Amino acid sequence: MPLDFYTDRYKTIGVNVRTRFDDNVERYVNLRSVQHPNLDFTKPVKRRGPFSLFNQNHQKIAGQLIQILMDASERDFVSLSAYIKDRVNPYLFLYALAIAVQHRRETQHIALPSIVQQFPDQFVDSSVFPEAREEGTIVPSASRIPIQIELNFTGSERDQEQRLAYFREDIGVNMHHWHWHLIYPAEGPMNIVAKDRRGELFYHMHNQLLARYNTERSCNNLEHVKSLGNLRERVLEGYFSKIVRSLSNRAYPARPDGAILKDINRDDQIVEIVQLEQLRDRIYQAIDQGYVIEYGTNRHIPLNDEKGIDVLGNILESSAISPNRQLYGSLHNSGHVVIAFVHDPENKHLEDYGVMGDVTTAMRDPVFYRWHAFINSMCIKLKNTLQPYFYNDLMYQDIHVISIGVQITTNVPNARPNVLLTYWQKSDVDLGAGLDFGPGNVYAQFTHLQHAPFEYRINVINEAHTIKYGTCRIFLIPKFNERDQPLTYQEQRLSAIEMDKFVVACMYK
Repeated sequence: MPLDFYTDRYKTIGVNVRTRFDDNVERYVNLRSVQHPNLDFTKPVKRRGPFSLFNQNHQKIAGQLIQILMDASERDFVSLSAYIKDRVNPYLFLYALAIAVQHRRETQHIALPSIVQQFPDQFVDSSVFPEAREEGTIVPSASRIPIQIELNFTGSERDQEQRLAYFREDIGVNMHHWHWHLIYPAEGPMNIVAKDRRGELFYHMHNQLLARYNTERSCNNLEHVKSLGNLRERVLEGYFSKIVRSLSNRAYPARPDGAILKDINRDDQIVEIVQLEQLRDRIYQAIDQGYVIEYGTNRHIPLNDEKGIDVLGNILESSAISPNRQLYGSLHNSGHVVIAFVHDPENKHLEDYGVMGDVTTAMRDPVFYRWHAFINSMCIKLKNTLQPYFYNDLMYQDIHVISIGVQITTNVPNARPNVLLTYWQKSDVDLGAGLDFGPGNVYAQFTHLQHAPFEYRINVINEAHTIKYGTCRIFLIPKFNERDQPLTYQEQRLSAIEMDKFVVACMYK
């Protein structure tokens, strides 16, 4: 690494740092000198502080950093990334780098290390770290055993919400939330942000999360989540995450039962409850009117057509392609902020945000689903204003589905058709890459839901006398609620879980 890459702390001992490895290293990467970008714009995100995509200032800073990484030449990209890495917040850097790697032409094929491996502290119960450190320090690498993470480590059975802890605290589902925001960033180069139907997919993804979560609740004899549309009511559900931020070695602050949401008045964020209520009412008014007003032109952009849900999704999340951030604000993100700082709204106690302030941890909190039930309800309100599909809109002439079923494909004795098998599985995650536990790997073992592999069996008749191509979409829909009462058609429609989507060629005889 060129000496000018070293930060002020290491410049005087740069030679020592460069030669501290012996000749047995696996690989050397020679970095070349590059023009140093001006990174002063990143200073509001402190090097050892938190980084939140729900903070509009942080989001814009991330967008600028993504632009720098996207603009780098293929020759300079790796070296420029190395130069930036030690000068900005690690979470900010990783977010921007991951987006750049996934969207640059020459790096799209590269599989990035899992976010869990890089920052395990955001996914794993911190109580396992002392045991992991002991394992890494004392036990030889070949003899180490995984550290067990309890399935329910954040609360006892006295809290009925703990019945869903296996879903909310699942490492996979929280990784998904992080990954979605990598694919669909709200700020950055327009060719990355303005993806086709981005706002609609914001609605669809969260709608699917709620459909699955509510179905899991029904299976655990709990009613569907209640919308958090009234910001003046107490948040009855508390949450104590038991996880820490390794950068500051501070725990994510907890939220006790019955917390009251308050105005946020902090150095870099000011959010008033009345502001959120005004934004909510403006969006409701726009849905009722059937249009939103574009900033600067006052042009009416329709909501009551096939693109309306896309426009509404971008407004709710306040992405860079929102038609009017000034009028409609950032309702979704600001709600996350108000909930995330409920424990210290005025920064009296110098506490950072709770788990609702971070895309890698927000889904752990029961209130995440209540907040998104409210956001989702606004999208459904718009959907209900649209004309329904008619038979001719949905039919596929000459194609007739005769039967559909599923069959387990593994060697399960007496496996019956149309019966799926789910079970608990234990998997390992490597803590050694993201936390310093000495040489070698140190694993934690967690329990999660798994299912036996299965296949769809669909019989179709093609009467067109030519090959027909179509998209097959398969949904899993619950029939009963938590009281074993049949769901209405409307309830079932809103509870549909998309299982798969693929293109098929339908042959003919």
